[in-house]
Amino acid sequence: MKKPSTPLLPLISSLDDLLNTAAVTDYPGAVNGLQIANSGVITRIAAAVDSCEAVISEAARVKGTLLLVHHGLFWNGVQPITGPLYRKMKAALDGDLALYSSHLPLDLHPKLGNNILLAKALGLTGIKPAIELMGQSVGVTGKIKSLTRDAFALRLSEAIGAKVHVAAGGSKKIQSVLVVTGGAGSQVARAASLGVDAFVTGEGPHWSYTSAEELGVNLFYAGHYATETYGVKALASHLSAKTGLPWIFLDHPTGL
Repeated sequence: MKKPSTPLLPLISSLDDLLNTAAVTDYPGAVNGLQIANSGVITRIAAAVDSCEAVISEAARVKGTLLLVHHGLFWNGVQPITGPLYRKMKAALDGDLALYSSHLPLDLHPKLGNNILLAKALGLTGIKPAIELMGQSVGVTGKIKSLTRDAFALRLSEAIGAKVHVAAGGSKKIQSVLVVTGGAGSQVARAASLGVDAFVTGEGPHWSYTSAEELGVNLFYAGHYATETYGVKALASHLSAKTGLPWIFLDHPTGL
């Protein structure tokens, strides 16, 4: 039986439209969109958080794979294609692998985004955009039926499948929550200004812990990697339903 397939470029165009890629302002190294093209036909979809060598090598085992990542290849800017970058590029080209990266467009997407999906996994209601960065809202706030701080930490841990670290600076009761996935701990003062009981993010600088204590905010560090698995999985599942192509998640946790 012939495997299902779909042409690459129309699929990329639909991805760009879906994620509103051209309109979302991002860090220069994000380079959102198609970062590596293949011969033009896609037979499988893979999703991963990072475009690391281990993930690319695994994805390239099946020719014609489209790899969707949150963190692309070019965060360090223009660089010589040597060492690890050379090995990743060679593996992709030898394996006829296409690679598509979406950073902030995927974080803030209203249906498939990391923030909205984690908020829903936590059971938040009345979810609305919050915290502006580069002229766009990158987080969400919502309400939750009153929980103790410890019970909320347990719920968060279950949602992400990993241990949560807590800077317990605020109320022992949690009813309002700000979610900004990834490395947003430096936004603790802005979380405090919103008056939320809990600020959920992935990680933050060292000083964010004591700032949370001093500002009266419960800051939950749930892991940069763990909080950003939602979007790529949802995007891959969406594309699979649209194209009939199979999809997999390539898990390569960093523990951070």
